[in-house]
Amino acid sequence: MDHHWPRLPLDGYTVDDLFTLPDLPRHTELIDGSLVFAAPQNYFHCTAVDLLTNGLRTSRPAEFKITRDMTVILDRRNGPEPDISVVRAEAVTGRRQTHFRAADVLLAIEVISPDSEARDRDTKPRKYAAAGIPHFWLVDMAGQDDHPVVQVHELGEATGTYALTGIHHDRVKLSVPYPIDIDLTAIDEL
Repeated sequence: MDHHWPRLPLDGYTVDDLFTLPDLPRHTELIDGSLVFAAPQNYFHCTAVDLLTNGLRTSRPAEFKITRDMTVILDRRNGPEPDISVVRAEAVTGRRQTHFRAADVLLAIEVISPDSEARDRDTKPRKYAAAGIPHFWLVDMAGQDDHPVVQVHELGEATGTYALTGIHHDRVKLSVPYPIDIDLTAIDEL
């Protein structure tokens, strides 16, 4: 079977290309004008995303929506796909919607995967901060029991970068971007 891979334009791809190139694999991201394909996820990643999505939805005010695996347009050359996003409800335009603008996102969450660890820890947080997304969580598997550990970051107005505001091992209990209380040990029940 012959595969035809698209040739990278000299100045890289744009978000317009991301949405119009035919036959791209699901969950393709655009980072610095390059297409990034996602590898299959492990069980920890899937259950951590489920746990956090469900937890965020239980206390969500009506003015917010929780989304999974939706492209967020940061600029013309960057359209990453956070594992989870908290967006303004008015930004949801319909069931066929494929993306949000950075200004619509209050919280971006990345659950670290072996194939994307450097992007999740370094590249994406820097880009989310530069785009003005006020909150970022980085979720990793830690300890002998492989439970999620959530690092919570908030955008500093003066610096335009994220500052670590807490590391949560058993429970995420926060007041921003809205009151949140998630039992991380409940991952065993999923």
